[in-house]
Amino acid sequence: MSGGTETGTTGTVAAVDLGASSGRVMVARVGTDCLKMREAHRFENRPVRVGGTLYWDALALYQGIVDGLRAGGQVASIGIDSWAVDYGLLDADGALVGNPVHYRDARTEGVAERAWKTVPAEALYAVTGIQHAPFNTLYQLIAARGTGALAAARQALLIPDLMAYWLTGIAGTEVTNASTTQLLDASSRTWSADLAGRLGVDVGLFPPLRQPGARIGDLLPAVLEAAGLRGPVPVTAVASHDTASAVVAVPAAAGERFAYISTGTWSLAGLELEHPVLSEASRAANFTNEAGIDGTIRYLRNIMGLWLLQECVREWRVELPALLAAARKVPGLRSVIDAADATFLAPDHMPDRIREACRATGQPVPNTPPEITRCILDSLALAHRRAIEDAQRLADQPIDVVHMVGGAVRNTLLCQLTADACGLPVVAGPTEAAALGNVLVQARALGLLGDRTEMRALVARTQSLTRYVPGGDRAAWDEAAARLSGGF
Repeated sequence: MSGGTETGTTGTVAAVDLGASSGRVMVARVGTDCLKMREAHRFENRPVRVGGTLYWDALALYQGIVDGLRAGGQVASIGIDSWAVDYGLLDADGALVGNPVHYRDARTEGVAERAWKTVPAEALYAVTGIQHAPFNTLYQLIAARGTGALAAARQALLIPDLMAYWLTGIAGTEVTNASTTQLLDASSRTWSADLAGRLGVDVGLFPPLRQPGARIGDLLPAVLEAAGLRGPVPVTAVASHDTASAVVAVPAAAGERFAYISTGTWSLAGLELEHPVLSEASRAANFTNEAGIDGTIRYLRNIMGLWLLQECVREWRVELPALLAAARKVPGLRSVIDAADATFLAPDHMPDRIREACRATGQPVPNTPPEITRCILDSLALAHRRAIEDAQRLADQPIDVVHMVGGAVRNTLLCQLTADACGLPVVAGPTEAAALGNVLVQARALGLLGDRTEMRALVARTQSLTRYVPGGDRAAWDEAAARLSGGF
């Protein structure tokens, strides 16, 4: 391939992985027996509050990508993944109409409840299969009605698609991220124009859908010059929702019955299915049916994740390793909180909110940082357990092992507590699952790898994995789970 580094057996690709607090460009050498990745460049992703609205700094993200491509050197392909639901608006000239609004902004408060008066929550779920979250793209677009930005918009691009547009000049909507918008029909994997129209949302703002592995286009000449690369260099559509990429890199063996937990700021816990589960029981349990690669469904529940601890650490200004070591010595399961509760969605004052939740439920109030940390980790392990048990029941798909992937697998206490809570072995790793999944889809598009089984076997052979065996007091976990589900 002209301009690239593909040899026929291995190739070098760049994975752009945009997270809620930082972005990075990872460069990987990949082939049938090779999967080696290095970080070429990491850059901050700092939200900015202006005029009472919380925004993403999209231009800074783009510049970080270009700087990373320059640092990474010549590659055969580039893929981009990021968080879900947020979007940028383009005007008739293709220019960005203001910075994308952050999903944690308060503009969507109460919007879902207003929407349900037109299309009931049950009817929305029966079509889209997407769990209720106040920041879903659907509710963001409803909240934006009447604004000058939306009036001027001619296209809406989800974050990875926006970055790809600036790199290539070609617009499209990758399907795994599109599925998170609550505007895609979960069964047909096409836009639900009827549902959107009833709610006053124009899905025509989104450009045509594209599939993971599709060639988006080549880097524009100006981008090649800025990045110091020789063309042509293609940008490949990957599973552009970072969780979809992370699930690609789950190192499950062929035929293994597994659940996954993609961990980090959020915990996404669930199963890989062939068909969506659109039952009312599934909706009531707040499970979501998001698109994966090869027509699969990521059947999962969103859990607040290590956001809870990250916010506490930011306030305490302590070193995390010492904090976790101290938390190990705190008696477990004294106090637990609902880690999926929207009470904990907003930033700031997290320790106080955790204390208040424990006080309000009549539990011992954790006061010190180690006590609050243990409360958080016990609660996350219980949330993982509940999600995995509910997913098996609702999808009628039993499992034998839990795979934890993502940055939080470095938290060995959380991994062990999850194994203890679930009563199942936990295989932890890889830590860089989203970037690796991004790389694997590019490699397959280049003809270097085959099906999902082959991709996952490569991860299992080449990446560091740790197995945690369940232990601890099962009765204590059962009692804590009953206490949590019973609302105390």
